[in-house]
Amino acid sequence: MKKALIVVTNHARFDGTDRATGVWFSEATHFHDVMREHDVAVDYVSPTGGYVPLDPGSLTEMDDLNWRYYGDSAYRQQNLAHSLRPDQVDPAAYDVIYYAGGHGVMWDFPNSTAIAQIAQTIYQNGGLITAVCHGVVGLLAVKNPDGSALINGKPLTGFTNEEEALNQLTDKVPFLAEDALKKAGAQYTKAAAYTENVVVADRLITGQNPQSAKGIGLAVIDYFEQH
Repeated sequence: MKKALIVVTNHARFDGTDRATGVWFSEATHFHDVMREHDVAVDYVSPTGGYVPLDPGSLTEMDDLNWRYYGDSAYRQQNLAHSLRPDQVDPAAYDVIYYAGGHGVMWDFPNSTAIAQIAQTIYQNGGLITAVCHGVVGLLAVKNPDGSALINGKPLTGFTNEEEALNQLTDKVPFLAEDALKKAGAQYTKAAAYTENVVVADRLITGQNPQSAKGIGLAVIDYFEQH
């Protein structure tokens, strides 16, 4: 059986504000559900392990799939209340790592060298690295064996400056995902705001926004079926 590792944030608040954040729920569930439908086992890991906050904004845009996961106490307990710590993860057990987004990741993903090392090992073992929306900032810490940035020169996408401006949160985040990806040398491309956009670059698969989470999952399954 194939196995996927979903990376989620522990960061529950926009620093310096009274605004709550966390993982954008649909970015976890829509990818997870594609894996479940294709018999891919799923685990959740976070930078410090344990409790995973949900961005309250994501709970105002719930579809039937999200309600099903939200109402599943076993799912919540195993994956959101007790996510794995990085030191509890054996990278050799996974075929794909997926960085889910939500604004919380802007604070803890880029600094999580432990999760970056997990991603590097999965990739070096022939697995896939995938990320959606703000989750792409986790890729900034991932290196090649020679120490260079994994995403340097690679086609990808992620949450756009325009989408952040539409959120009216440009001045509330520590940096902008689009700018950081470009600065790291990525071949960044984007589609219209809040439309599905998935970029497949061999074993690196990225999505622009929450609307792209399911598409990333389907791209992963397509890769598995072709290899």
